[in-house]
Amino acid sequence: MNHQIDSLAYTNRLRGLPPIHKLLFAIALLILSLISHSIVQIAIALWLAVWIVVYAGIPAKLYLRLLSLPLLFLLTSLPAFIIAGIAGDRIDQIQWDIWQSWGISIGNFYLYASRTGIHQASLLLARTLASTSCMYFILLTVPFTEILQILRQCRCPALLVELLLLMYRFIFSLLAIYDELWVAQNSRCGYRTWKLGMRSLSILIGQLLQRTLENYRQVSLSLASRGFNGELRVWNSCHYKPSRRYTLEAGFGCTVLIILSVVFYH
Repeated sequence: MNHQIDSLAYTNRLRGLPPIHKLLFAIALLILSLISHSIVQIAIALWLAVWIVVYAGIPAKLYLRLLSLPLLFLLTSLPAFIIAGIAGDRIDQIQWDIWQSWGISIGNFYLYASRTGIHQASLLLARTLASTSCMYFILLTVPFTEILQILRQCRCPALLVELLLLMYRFIFSLLAIYDELWVAQNSRCGYRTWKLGMRSLSILIGQLLQRTLENYRQVSLSLASRGFNGELRVWNSCHYKPSRRYTLEAGFGCTVLIILSVVFYH
């Protein structure tokens, strides 16, 4: 899926738009998603879904799979928000906070579903959807090399930009090595039992480290053989053309969202 994400960033329908426009659009919506009301945050998530699926042509199934990843982590933290506890002799003090009179007594403690916790969880869910949609818009419509080029134009330190490029390249190398080793082990029934699976996993981790270091050595030798002088340059052949329609729609939509944020704030 990671290679598919990278290829979609180069082949989506918004590829011809200037990357700086897409970055500024996503950053503006990200700031709004962090400071606005939950209704505005949900509107941002839905609006970006239209941009990603309809305008950029990203498969809806892939986008939903990507959204399910942060939501899965969020669901694991929901019990910590929703379930609260208090001493059994202080139940009268929190009657207003008990949701639907749901609660159980465990020894001297009383566990209950908190209205405040449910409200906080709903706020967190809306903010997570909005901010994650902003990040996926950048990930799926702007190639990483173009982001690095913008960082260079913004006078970011060259060392930081090159480290980001190398980390990005090694992430894909690491995933490719992992897939290759896992398929080889799984084809030999290496995960048939729990004990055998733990042994196979330890071998996989050891081989992953060894082959990653070997891959790093090969990259270093390749750079040295090509006269690497401390600066990595990436050639970009794409010609950008601003779209008046998308610019007007983005400006109008952001203005409406700002007005709604002000209205809900007051």
